[in-house]
Formats: sequence, structure tokens, C-alpha cells
Amino acid sequence: MNARRRVVAAVAGLATAILALSGCLYAQIPPAAPAPGPSLAPQTDGVAPELLPYYSQALTWEECGTGLDCTTVTAPRDYSDPSMGDLQLAVVRHRATSGKPLGSLLTNPGGPGASGVDLVKSSLSILVDQKLADAYDVIGFDPRGVGASTAVSCYDAKGLDSYFYDIPPGARGSDEREQALEERAAAFAKACDANSDGILPYISTENSARDMDLLRAVLGDPKLNYLGFSYGSFLGTTYAGLFPERVGRMVLDGGIDPTQSQSESSIGQAEGFEQSLRAFMADCLTMSECPYAGSIDDAMADLAATLARVDARPITASDGRQLGGDTLMTAIVAALYSQDSWPYLRAALTDVGNGRADVAFQLADFYNDRQGGSYASNTMEAFIAYNCMDYPDEGSDADDEAFRQRLAEAAPTTAPYWEGVDVCASWPAPPTGTRGAITAEGSPPIVVIGTTGDPATPYVGAQRLAEQLSQGVLITNVGEGHLGYNKGKACVTEAVDAYLVDGTVPEDGLRCE
Repeated sequence: MNARRRVVAAVAGLATAILALSGCLYAQIPPAAPAPGPSLAPQTDGVAPELLPYYSQALTWEECGTGLDCTTVTAPRDYSDPSMGDLQLAVVRHRATSGKPLGSLLTNPGGPGASGVDLVKSSLSILVDQKLADAYDVIGFDPRGVGASTAVSCYDAKGLDSYFYDIPPGARGSDEREQALEERAAAFAKACDANSDGILPYISTENSARDMDLLRAVLGDPKLNYLGFSYGSFLGTTYAGLFPERVGRMVLDGGIDPTQSQSESSIGQAEGFEQSLRAFMADCLTMSECPYAGSIDDAMADLAATLARVDARPITASDGRQLGGDTLMTAIVAALYSQDSWPYLRAALTDVGNGRADVAFQLADFYNDRQGGSYASNTMEAFIAYNCMDYPDEGSDADDEAFRQRLAEAAPTTAPYWEGVDVCASWPAPPTGTRGAITAEGSPPIVVIGTTGDPATPYVGAQRLAEQLSQGVLITNVGEGHLGYNKGKACVTEAVDAYLVDGTVPEDGLRCE
């Protein structure tokens, strides 16, 4: 595998992953206020003349659910050259239940590739609590390339099944297997190019951040108020770097260090999931239904043996699919996003120990948004597209062995199953993203949340981001799992609410035990 452009193995975190799998119940947010009159006038101050047709467009809202309005916003494919054509952004608004909104609150649930429209429509209470729903018109949008916006498209369901789940020929690490993976990656990239109507060169976080400024303007907001989760924190950071003077109140949950290379990010996530796996094992070993025994190290060694065993002798699920080591690792990762999902992981590992694969496939399918044999979204396709455009080339092929050695040292159990198919080496467009510190000089305070046991966006990323931002304020959430806001810890949620609603800036370094 080429070390220079490596798709990070784990999704950088969907807010939905914590709850949709665990089945936790949230208080229902009451219906929003009655439909308001016409939208506020677009904000066009400081906009380049060639972009004025986009920034001055009037929105047409249509009711799309109780308290919900939907619209479509036209954006340029290329902000530096609008003559390259347009694309469409799907937007949903949940009207403030108070009837007196402070303005709009844009949200992003992560990914890259998660649908903000779907989450606001189906599970608003995962994104925001009642206080924020009262105070703001909560805005969900599908970023370019995602969902109901002009979307990346690669394979049909059968093709995605083959891409995500088929076991390549040959032993792990063999030339035969590597060649098969390279061919699979090249075919996937070619399909994405053929089926995505020429948008792939423009599917980047910088362009998506510029889309957020367009949304801010056409919604009539002079400043951007924003709540971003996981990858959504990187999207918000990118916006702040581009438009620091247009930042209103911004909260970045699961902060990501914008200086990290793709390889560094991959190693950091692998280590994060390895440590979360050890925390899971410590908990599992206290229970009679745990499939492992002995010390944590003993349990990790037994799990490594389990992974190697299914790699050598895959287990056939009831639907005929074969469970190998890679898919079992996907199932493990899916369950480690939240402690509430640990019982599912115990059940899956017990199942595998007994020669059955159905629970593991349920977890892996959840991760890939596969439902009933089809795919409910293009999340994973968009995820790959964003990563291939966002991360620049790194060094040379000679760095490959050094990467693998560092990965094995950081995450010995997960490392053999961490490197994904190298799609980016065959991607039809060269990367346009850069990596570097973002200070956002001139912005107001920006609140960054880091969770100490977060596997997908490790805590150190939030620390580094808060240090880089000229007005960064760090909240530390002590605990396991992904993200901190609205996850049951009052210390975090109340601090965020006070900032977004009242403008009360949390104490920098606030630690929520």
C-alpha cells in the first residue's frame, strides 16, 4: 500500500453512531413554532462580485415535517471559478420552539459523509437539547457530495457489498492479496469517477466550509453560529480559518488537529480504538457472559487469535456472506463508539467464538449504513471522496514500512486489520487539501470539547486544536466513548448551552469528571 495517500480506516465519527446502535431513548423535542414569514434578507457584504448571484439567492421553503422546512441552495462547484458549473445543497430547518430565534445554528454530525438533513428530520434530540431547540432555528444540511445534495455515487448495493465485505484471495500481506486489493481500489475509484457527474475534484472540506458561509448568508445571518461534531469540528475549524470575522458562537465537539497528516491521523485513531478495546475488555472480564477470561492482556491476545482464526477460516453468516478479519474489525470499531454499545460487542464476540457471524455482520452493516441488503446513504462513498481530496501526498513509498512499524507499536491488536484499500492512489483528481495550524485570528472564542477516552477523535487532537486557535477554549470530558455534548453529562452540556444561548464563555480548561 502506498503510504502517501491512505484513507483513514475509521470514520471520523458520526454523532448517530453513539445512539442508533445502543437504542438509548432521548426526550422528544416538542414541535417547533408556527411557520415564520419570509426569510431575512441575504447577507452579501464583502462578497466577491462573481459570487453575488449565489449569495443573493432567495430561498423557497417547503414544509417537510412537523416544525420542519426544507429548501435547496445552489452553490458553485468551484468558488474560484464559478463557470465550472453548479451543485445543489439540501437544507432542513427546525424552527425555534420559542418562536423567537436568536438566529440560525448550523450543525454537522460528522463523517465526512453523514447527512445532517436526515439527522435533523429523524433525531433532532441527538444533535441538540431542548434549550438549543428553543433558542435557535436548527439547521441541518447535506454537505456537497452527500445524501440529498449533489452526491458522490460509485457502486450499486451489490458492488458496495463486494467492495466492503468480499475477502481478497491470498494470505494477509502476500503479493497476491496486495494485487487484488489494488485492483479493487482502482475499480472503485474508476466507478466513482464515472458515476459522480464530474464533481469529485470539488468534494473537499474547504469547499464545504465555503458552502457554510453561503448558507449563513442566504439564511440572513451576519455571523455563523455552529455546532460541529467529530469531522464536523474540522469543518468548523476550516471555516474559522477562512472567515474568522464571520464566526459567531462556535462549538467543536471531538476536536481534530488540523496539522495532522493522514498517516498520523490513522495511527492516532488505531491507538484510540486499541485503548478503547482494552477498556471494553476490562469491563467485559467482570461479567459472567464475557467470552474471555484472565487479564486484559490475556483477553487481548485471545481476541488477536480470534481475528487471525476468522481470517484463515471465515465464518458463513445466515445470509451467505463470509466473515473475515477485516469485517470483524469493522464490527469491533462500530461498537467502540459508545459504552452503551459494549453489550453488542460482547454478543458478537461470543457469537463468533461459537462459529456464528450474524451479530458481527449487524455491527459492520450499521457502520456502513447497510440496511436490509441495501445502503441507506452514500456516507462511506462520500467519506472516501473527502479524504482523497483533503489529505496531501506524504513522502514516498519508502515510508510504508515505517508507518506499519509505528502502527504495530501503537495498536498491536488492531494494526493487522487497520490499513484500508488504497483508493486514493487511483483517485481521478489530485488532492487539494493542505495540513497546517489554523489560528483563526480575529474570531471570538471558539469552544473545543475533547473526551479523554474518545477512540475516533482522540483527546490530544482537541488539546492541540484549542492551543492553536487564537481564541480556543477547551472543555475536557472525562470518560469513554465518542463526543461529549448532549451525552448525559450536565457539566459539558450546560457549559455549551450557556455559551451558545447566553454568550457565557466557559472557563478555559473546564474539566467535567
